[in-house]
Amino acid sequence: MAQVWLVTGSSRGLGRAIVEAGLAAGNKVLATARGIESLADLSERYGDQVKLFALDVTDEAAAANAVMSAIDLFGSLDVVINNAGYGNLSSIEDTPLSEFRAQIETNLFGTIIVTKAALTYFREKKTGHFIQFSSVGGRIGPPGRGPYSAAKWGVEGFSEVLSREVAPLGIKVTIVEPGGFRTDFAGSSSELSEGHPAYDSTVGATARFQRNYNGKQPGDPKKAAQAIIQLTRERNPPLRLLLGSDAYAVVEKNDLARLEEARIWKELSVSTDFETE
Repeated sequence: MAQVWLVTGSSRGLGRAIVEAGLAAGNKVLATARGIESLADLSERYGDQVKLFALDVTDEAAAANAVMSAIDLFGSLDVVINNAGYGNLSSIEDTPLSEFRAQIETNLFGTIIVTKAALTYFREKKTGHFIQFSSVGGRIGPPGRGPYSAAKWGVEGFSEVLSREVAPLGIKVTIVEPGGFRTDFAGSSSELSEGHPAYDSTVGATARFQRNYNGKQPGDPKKAAQAIIQLTRERNPPLRLLLGSDAYAVVEKNDLARLEEARIWKELSVSTDFETE
């Protein structure tokens, strides 16, 4: 059955691939981005099946207008895909607070703002699906990604709470955690700084890896988009979905190591309870 989607960050990368796949599958899409000029060809190809909407996800009024526009233009709204975001690379010490605020504002508050804009409609409708783009960086803390991971870990926590609040209301929530995909995320969309020499073995190494990795990532954006289409059709979608073989491998290793560390320190952890009489 065809659905109505609202997609943020549609102008390039995974967002663009998701919009194109959604349209090809017969869905109606409100494709949003700060700059929508690059999406003009979609209007030519798909006509009234797609509508373009200039949206800065940090603007509450604009987000509310985007949601209402989707409903007014297409008669309903079924899926909100919070994909907009970016991440620069630098050490925490070298990153000014203004950059922390900027990345957290877009990546975390942008997701919160757009989610809240659609939430009342979904609640009243008793159905809907939020697909929240996090990252492998929302599960682990890679060197050089302080602001980005802080935001994406926030997206994870916010979305997990949301899922538990809205599940009884018929609303679904899925957190998507991509690894490396062949988009421009590690290219023109990011600033990569090796920073202070003291961080050469950590942040510097990560920056060099990212430059060399760009264009060689295992992830295919078109296949990621098909995975999103499958998610939107699932009666019981997962709370979290990793995308990419690299994402699965690194998160599995990290989660097992985290569990092992908890077990090693279990005695100290449980020693803080009151003594039982």
